[in-house]
Amino acid sequence: MVQLHKKFQDSEVKELLRRYIVKEIKRKHVQQILGISKSYFFELLSEYRSNPDTFSIQYERTVKTRTIDPDIEKNILKELKLDKKLIADKGMTLQSYNYSYIKDRLETNYKQIVSLPTIIARAKKYHFYDPQPKRKAHDRLVLTNHVGELIQHDSSIHKWSPYVEEKWYLITTIDDYSRFMFYAKLLDHESVWVHIEALESVFLTYGLPLSYYVDCHSIFRFVRGRDELHYEHHLFTDETDPQWKQVLDDCNVNVTYALSPQAKGKIERPYRWLQDRLVRTCAREHVIDIKHGNRILNQEMNRYNYRQVHSTTGEIPYQRFQRAMKEKLSLFRVFSIKPPFLSTKDIFCLRLDRTADAYRQISINNVHLKVNNLNPYEPVNLRVYPLNSTFSEVRFWSNGNLLDVQKLKNDILKSVHF
Repeated sequence: MVQLHKKFQDSEVKELLRRYIVKEIKRKHVQQILGISKSYFFELLSEYRSNPDTFSIQYERTVKTRTIDPDIEKNILKELKLDKKLIADKGMTLQSYNYSYIKDRLETNYKQIVSLPTIIARAKKYHFYDPQPKRKAHDRLVLTNHVGELIQHDSSIHKWSPYVEEKWYLITTIDDYSRFMFYAKLLDHESVWVHIEALESVFLTYGLPLSYYVDCHSIFRFVRGRDELHYEHHLFTDETDPQWKQVLDDCNVNVTYALSPQAKGKIERPYRWLQDRLVRTCAREHVIDIKHGNRILNQEMNRYNYRQVHSTTGEIPYQRFQRAMKEKLSLFRVFSIKPPFLSTKDIFCLRLDRTADAYRQISINNVHLKVNNLNPYEPVNLRVYPLNSTFSEVRFWSNGNLLDVQKLKNDILKSVHF
């Protein structure tokens, strides 16, 4: 509706209405001057005729003070206080409030629907608000055009709950195009094997991607001078492949390395949403063990994949992933075991090379093992598949043939970096 009081004085409108009544000016001209509709014109005319002396187009704006349920306000303050406590804890990673998380928390745990501006208003009112510092701009771009074109894989170590002293590792794997998270797990220690397990989970569930994108951690890449204190002159970067990369080589999957802090940030950035929510929820649910932490992680990953609209793509990751698959925008290949190998345990495994002695035995940490079908002085490739914390299945290969399968204690296999 046209706000006449901002454009005209009472006297001006009165004069126009008076002139219309005495037929000095036509209605359509009054409407054009005032910029009003026919119905509004007759509404003003009726008010003027009823009492010309008190007629006015001025009005006092009535401000309605919106109130919220006291229980909702109580829970908002409760959640804000919890966030403040976490931010003040120097052992935790949080540095700011997350009002969107509180909104989701109220909806999920308290069944209370409240708008984000309302929560922010309460945060400012009760001094739970820190102005965000200006951050250096960065490109928030999807670098690929297909699912499976580039898989980002990373690990981070943090204190995820204020009720646990030790730090846990979070291993995550995400598709660059869809931002769909394939894998996430909390672990109390990091090893080559846990990263190989992540590969096994992704490859057997979704297929073989074109390429992986990782940082230069020694698990992913051998760098001369960093990973070897004593090395031969001819041993250069990438001339000795770590166990993790050997798995990718067996599957014909490429690897791209982040060679700068800026490039590494592109790996870490997609996981910050998950990490932020994981810390807050672990604190609120008083997590004291890693099993509980992983249950919360699975819940948050489910929310991220199936409910959360991604800020970069503008789509829910699962829906974007499925749309790409339907439109044939996928570079995933069906996983198959590469000959001469016979089992996934021959692919997703740790490897050792040995040579048989004159007694058809091999030696591991001064323990001599008899291997069936092995000839003297024959080279042997051991493919080690950990079964649990105590035992591993060892598959002995030579010249493209599976010679033997044995179950060995992990203590014997100390030279294999689990």
